[in-house]
Amino acid sequence: MKLITQEGKEEDHLQILSKVSEIGIDEVGRGSVFGPVFSAAVVLTGKNGLTLKSLGVTDSKKLTPQKRKKFFPKIIALSSDYSIGQSSVREIDKFGIRYATELSMIRAVKKLRNMPSELIIDGPLSLRLWDGNQKNIISGDSKFTSIAAASIIAKVLRDALMERLDSKYPGYFIFKNKGYGTKEHISSLKANGITNLHRKSFLTKLNLI
Repeated sequence: MKLITQEGKEEDHLQILSKVSEIGIDEVGRGSVFGPVFSAAVVLTGKNGLTLKSLGVTDSKKLTPQKRKKFFPKIIALSSDYSIGQSSVREIDKFGIRYATELSMIRAVKKLRNMPSELIIDGPLSLRLWDGNQKNIISGDSKFTSIAAASIIAKVLRDALMERLDSKYPGYFIFKNKGYGTKEHISSLKANGITNLHRKSFLTKLNLI
């Protein structure tokens, strides 16, 4: 398929897709009761986005851990750029989860080699710390490959951190629940108490402290 550019030149559709990029952003760990919140930004050309989509890249929540790990190096290889940002438990407790999540997102964006002209962000809430153009897409990780790729990158890296922290904080089954408030995790909290990486603001709302 040939398209005519603004300059009047005939250009192949795939060549155009190789030039046009989208920057997707997603977070992981927002609802966890333990550990930081992670955000990832992934830059994909249209062509590479189509390639990843054809391989099965979609919302990380719809994929098994094995498939997420399988897609991780493919996303790294096909992305024009990617980055990770995070906010600590201390920041979550001090500023609230929404602002802390925004901090993690803006930190990821600022690590990109080039500042994007527009961001595509998963979810309905705008990134208030970003002055440029942005699109907020509900269920964006199922609609935009760049957001899906960002969700996978953030999920794989945060899960890896949780698995490492399990040995430092035994008895809470962090390797299994990844910091989320499962029944097993809550029971462990009642038996063992809270750690410095548990979100006190969350546990207060759950009447656990």
